[in-house]
Amino acid sequence: MAPIEHISDTARWVAAYRAMETERADAHFRDPYARLLAGEQGEKIVRTLPRGMSSAWAVIVRTCVFDEMILQVVQTQQVDTVLNLASGLDTRPYRLPLPASLRWIEVDLPDILTYKEEKLADIKPACSLEIVKMDLVDVTSRQALFSRIGAISQRVLVVSEGLSPYLTSDQIASLAQDLSTQPAFRWWLLDLISPFALQRIRKLWKKQLGRGRFVFHFAPAEGATFFNPYGWKVLEVRSSVEEGHRLKREMPFAWFWRFLVKIFKEKQEIFRNTYIFALLEQI
Repeated sequence: MAPIEHISDTARWVAAYRAMETERADAHFRDPYARLLAGEQGEKIVRTLPRGMSSAWAVIVRTCVFDEMILQVVQTQQVDTVLNLASGLDTRPYRLPLPASLRWIEVDLPDILTYKEEKLADIKPACSLEIVKMDLVDVTSRQALFSRIGAISQRVLVVSEGLSPYLTSDQIASLAQDLSTQPAFRWWLLDLISPFALQRIRKLWKKQLGRGRFVFHFAPAEGATFFNPYGWKVLEVRSSVEEGHRLKREMPFAWFWRFLVKIFKEKQEIFRNTYIFALLEQI
C-alpha cells in the first residue's frame, strides 16, 4: 500500500514532523498531541517518502512562523475569531496561549476532523472551539459558512496553512473573493510555493502524491500580490529560507544554496521566495 492514499494522510504526515520537533531538547514549540495524532500512518509516510526525513524543516519552520504570526495578530489587533481553513490535525487551540474569549473555528473534511475529535476528546482547548466538517471546494456551503461567521464576528483572522498548493488558480481566486465579501474578515495568513518549488516537488513526489489522487497546482509567479485583484493587500511576507536560518532549522545544503546565490545574484529572489508565508489584509 502506498504511504499516501488520501489527502487526509497529509495531515498525519505534518503531525509526525511536529512530533519530531517536539521531542528535540531544543524544540521551538511543544505539541504534546502530535505523536498521538500522527499515528503509525504519519510515521510511515515520513519513513517511506523520498527525502521524507530531510523535508521536515519546511513544516517545522512553517509551524513556528504561523505560531508567531497568529499570536502577534490575535494579541495586537483585538481579533475575536480565528477561522482555520483546512485545519487538518492542527492543535493550536490546545497548545497556544490564546485568550479564553477567542472563538476558534476549524473547517476541514469530515473524516480527518472526526479522527481528531476522537483522539483529543479528553483535552480541553484554551479558547472556544467550533468544528465544521465540510469540503471547502463546495462553494455554496462555504459561502453560507462565511456569511454566518461574518454575522457573529467583528475582527476575524483567516488561517489556511498548507492549503493553497492543493487548489487551482481558479479555486483559490474564488476562495479569496468569498472571503473578501465579509467585512469582518480582516486578515488572512497563508503559505505559498513558487513555480520553481512546484517543479521540484512534482519531480520528487509525483509518484507518491499521484497515488493519493491529488497533486500540487497553485504556485503564483507573482507571489502574494496574486491576491490584490481579489480584495487583499500584502502586509507582511516571510521567506522560509530566511526563517529557517533564523531558527536553525534549515533545508539540506542550505549553505551551498546561499553560496550559489552570492555568485548568481539574479537568482537571489528566486531562492528567497521559493516558499513564503504571507499575512494579507482586506482592502
